[in-house]
Amino acid sequence: MSRFVALILAEARLWQTHHATPTTVFFGGGTPSLLPALEMRRLIVGLREAFDFSRVTEFSIEVNPATADFDYLCMLRESGVDRLSFGAQSFHQADLKVLERHHDPQDVHRSVEMARRARFERLNLDLIYAVPGQTLEAWDENLSIALALGTEHLSCYALTYEESTAMTVRKRLGQFKAATESLELDMMRLTRDRLASSGLPAYEISNHARLGRECRHNLAYWQGKNYIGIGPSAASHLAGTRFKNLPHLGEWETAVDNGIVPAADIETLTPARRCAEMIMSGLRLSQGVDLQSAIRVTGVEPVEHFASVLGPLVNEKLLLIGDDRWTLTPRGIEVADGIASQFLALA
Repeated sequence: MSRFVALILAEARLWQTHHATPTTVFFGGGTPSLLPALEMRRLIVGLREAFDFSRVTEFSIEVNPATADFDYLCMLRESGVDRLSFGAQSFHQADLKVLERHHDPQDVHRSVEMARRARFERLNLDLIYAVPGQTLEAWDENLSIALALGTEHLSCYALTYEESTAMTVRKRLGQFKAATESLELDMMRLTRDRLASSGLPAYEISNHARLGRECRHNLAYWQGKNYIGIGPSAASHLAGTRFKNLPHLGEWETAVDNGIVPAADIETLTPARRCAEMIMSGLRLSQGVDLQSAIRVTGVEPVEHFASVLGPLVNEKLLLIGDDRWTLTPRGIEVADGIASQFLALA
């Protein structure tokens, strides 16, 4: 782990010539909280030396409830971390077993209580619905428990089956049946209605927060802003060029040791493609697509370029068109991916 931290910091220093001044920081993907306290502190201190943190307004770290420790959380808070995201997933042991998550539901309660004692005011819980065998009533109970914990942010995702993952293989082998599309839709509707009435409206299709407590880091993704990713497989986007770091640990290590930014899959987006992607991600937000921002960033006029899909989407009551914003209707939110594909097809 010490070697890994050294490599992360070495990669960070490769970016110093860009004079990057981040506004948000997010440690996630995997389980950052497995890093020993001394190494985590070393990592945070080293990143502060590599980048100008004077404009950072949000510093998030994902924490596995099974590994949360009070002294560790205090160290994070003292190091400037101000937001924690706990991977709760479910408060039912049967769901956790299906998802192959190795914490107990009570670990989430314990983690939230410890985080508050460590003076964290911004907390998120990740929850997953449409788990095989999960009922609508069980999902509703998950929402009730999460709301009772009183965090100001909840991320509620439908289970997806990524290629080559253990879940996908087990599904293909017939070890379980995936939730039906109608049940998944019922769970999504219940989530949006229940959380909105409880003061956590959706500000993005899968993310809910009290006013002013939205995740600023993730908003930057959805608004098409620049971001730098450090570490194996980390993704970056800079002014219309995006790339992903080498995923193989040894190859990534060799590149960093040789002073080379370990980038792979480099792609420079055409103006039309970048505009389509800004629309795709912007439509996921409750505030919708900022048309003037899309024009300013890409030089593409969305109304003209995507005229052929706008009429049908409006007629089918899937899209609302305003003078400066496009937003999805409640029906449109339910088929957001299909709508996004229509814009991407014209890019």
